Amino acid sequence: MKNKSKVLTLIIGISIFLITLLCWTFPKQEYSESERRPLAEKPELSIGTILSGEFMEGFEKYVVDHFPKRDNFRRVKALFSEYVFNKKDNNSLYFADGHISKIEYPENIEMLDHAQERFDFLYDSYLKDKNVNVYLSIIPDKNYFLAEKNGYLSIDYDEFIESFKNRVDYMNYIDLVPLLSIDDFYRTDSHWKQENIVDIAEFVAESMGTQAKSQYTVNTLEKPFSGVYLGQSALPVEPDTIKYLTNDILDSCKVNYYDTGMAVSGDIYNMEKAMGKDPYEMFLSGTTPLVTIENEKASSEKELVVFRDSYASSLVPLLVPGYSKITVVDIRYMQSNFVGNFIDFDNQDVYFMYSTTLLNNSLAMH
Repeated sequence: MKNKSKVLTLIIGISIFLITLLCWTFPKQEYSESERRPLAEKPELSIGTILSGEFMEGFEKYVVDHFPKRDNFRRVKALFSEYVFNKKDNNSLYFADGHISKIEYPENIEMLDHAQERFDFLYDSYLKDKNVNVYLSIIPDKNYFLAEKNGYLSIDYDEFIESFKNRVDYMNYIDLVPLLSIDDFYRTDSHWKQENIVDIAEFVAESMGTQAKSQYTVNTLEKPFSGVYLGQSALPVEPDTIKYLTNDILDSCKVNYYDTGMAVSGDIYNMEKAMGKDPYEMFLSGTTPLVTIENEKASSEKELVVFRDSYASSLVPLLVPGYSKITVVDIRYMQSNFVGNFIDFDNQDVYFMYSTTLLNNSLAMH
């Protein structure tokens, strides 16, 4: 009996040693395509890091991130969690009604306070007593349509939206919720589908006193779209398909991106990013602090400034027919106190367009 125990202990010890050696020497990746995040770096090995415990803490994260065939094991874990252990979610991700979504709970008052403070700053610094029309839309995440009816924790979205509207009552609210359904969102991602929100763009434009109706050609991206939730969940769900809308108006626009403060010309749809890690970034080149779109074929001389998160990337192109110029600002990547260096606010529509997800996690706003 003792010999069996010794043999078992030896086998386990050798297995742990070999796995550790394999993890330490196996070719490493710096980035997880499936999870859309950088992987842990190899920790520094020294007497100081060993005595402080930093090495073991870092090594544990490193081994977990670089374990051979890690994505396969993640998928097995996800399947066991859902179908064997009947867990409702896996790391806050769940599958319901054909969609993968991430639980957004609870409502974070401190985050709403921060978002309000940023909006108040922008209004007081640039918009108050100016000849501008200020509007707001709040976009509910997929949990609005999925969570409560499928038994998942959920914030009260109607109360959330109403409460934040009241915080910024100097803005005219444009309610998009009645126009939305779960089918307007990608199954594997948090964002909405551009081909499904043409009616929303027309409604927004009409609410701001212009017309954005236009005829479009629907194009299909050849590369499958594995949304952010698909990689994070590790569930065996079919990827989505990205479609994008074009016409002669969008093709003729003059588009400038200000990633470094200097104007760089580009296109409304970045086809290089369409083939990259996150194809949704094809819309207005994804994470960009400032974009200007000039439209010589506009139905009016009106100008629009949009303060936005990533949902606006696919909507803004559909507003282009109604405006001679659109300036798109993302205060996650530009300090609010720099905005006045790039925009002279006078005789514009100003549209704040944000998702409940970002408002409830607003520390990225500067």
